[in-house]
Amino acid sequence: MTGLPSLVIGIASSSAERRQLAQLLGGTESFLIVSSAHQARRFLDLVRRPALTPPPAAVEAETPAEPPGRDLAVDSDRRVLRWREREIGLTPLEHDLLVCLAGTPGQVWTYARLHRTVWGNDHLGRRSDMHSVVRRLRRKLGRLDASATIHAVRGVGFRLTP
Repeated sequence: MTGLPSLVIGIASSSAERRQLAQLLGGTESFLIVSSAHQARRFLDLVRRPALTPPPAAVEAETPAEPPGRDLAVDSDRRVLRWREREIGLTPLEHDLLVCLAGTPGQVWTYARLHRTVWGNDHLGRRSDMHSVVRRLRRKLGRLDASATIHAVRGVGFRLTP
């Protein structure tokens, strides 16, 4: 042993699974339970970052045709989507999927890559779970009157476009 404290990171998508995992890990010195692999990676990135560098509060995507005001933002701390001065809440899956797309606007994310990043596993079945999340995000972008939209690339995946 190196004398360093150990940290166990558990990933469980539902709150019931997270409670069960917390009971199982109750005797562990320290543990962290998150709902996705993306959240675990984000935590580890924060731990590795030098102490003087503040963590980013939001992942922002700038629309090239817009002035440099950066109107579209995903506030990860509060899990909200912000367009100009308007905001709307996001579910954990909506948040994680939108963080992927907004972090690289215009880039196509394949179904496999999105599923691995957002759900934390390789999904071989139907893509209806992902399409459901995208449908809800499109509605929320519409409610905010945002000019950014999520486009499907048939047979490949999705991308966020201005």
